[in-house]
Amino acid sequence: MDLGLKGKRALVLSSSRGLGRGIAEALAAEGANVLLTARTAERLDEAVAAINARGQGRAHAFAGSLKDNVEAIHAAAQEHLGGVDILVANTGGPPAGTALTVQPEAWTPQFEAMVTPVFRLAGLVLPGMRQAGFGRIVVVASSGVEQPIPNLVMSNALRASIAGWAKTLSAEVAADGVTVNMILPGRIETDRTGELDTANAKAQGKSREEIAEAARAAIPAKRYGKVQEFADVACFLASERASYMTGSMIRVDGGAVRSI
Repeated sequence: MDLGLKGKRALVLSSSRGLGRGIAEALAAEGANVLLTARTAERLDEAVAAINARGQGRAHAFAGSLKDNVEAIHAAAQEHLGGVDILVANTGGPPAGTALTVQPEAWTPQFEAMVTPVFRLAGLVLPGMRQAGFGRIVVVASSGVEQPIPNLVMSNALRASIAGWAKTLSAEVAADGVTVNMILPGRIETDRTGELDTANAKAQGKSREEIAEAARAAIPAKRYGKVQEFADVACFLASERASYMTGSMIRVDGGAVRSI
């Protein structure tokens, strides 16, 4: 299937590793040109070089924190890509913690780090998308939006706020050819998943492997997902073929969320 992504311009946030990098690689493999962002220049440059070595779409890099560089990231997208057709709003996750232990003063900095930049960047790229009659905003969230995850209260709450924004926005721009969808990962094999397993192991007085084994046992697929499996779904949502899908939340979780 031709996804119609050749020559499309994609801005993929937090993409030097994990899910963000997987999505950037999948889009570039389909011929899209991508701008990757991350705080760590060395890891980011390695990801860009790997993508460019494969051919197809070209990759560029912007190194710097998302929170402090929204306008600069947008300017880099204009410089390197000539505009943005696809915004993949992937942000790092907040620290683990329970509703009873997270201190009140911790909420605002996390909101400003992982929520506000998404809203601001969308506001910057949407005029061009609407004028062109084509645009894709794909928000990488978490299955915790639908089924809250223990010991991740900040992620559950903050990503749910993005869900409300995304659903509202999707109705406002659908007639302009712009779609807004969320993709919800369950346990995908990434560094972040390993970090969470370690945090849960410490909280429960168990080993990391015990935590991982219990998590795999609770997933109907009996395993963690692969980054490529997740990235392929995100790539489809960003494509021309997904033109009638908007305002949706798509799970990629091996069946872990039990609600209909």
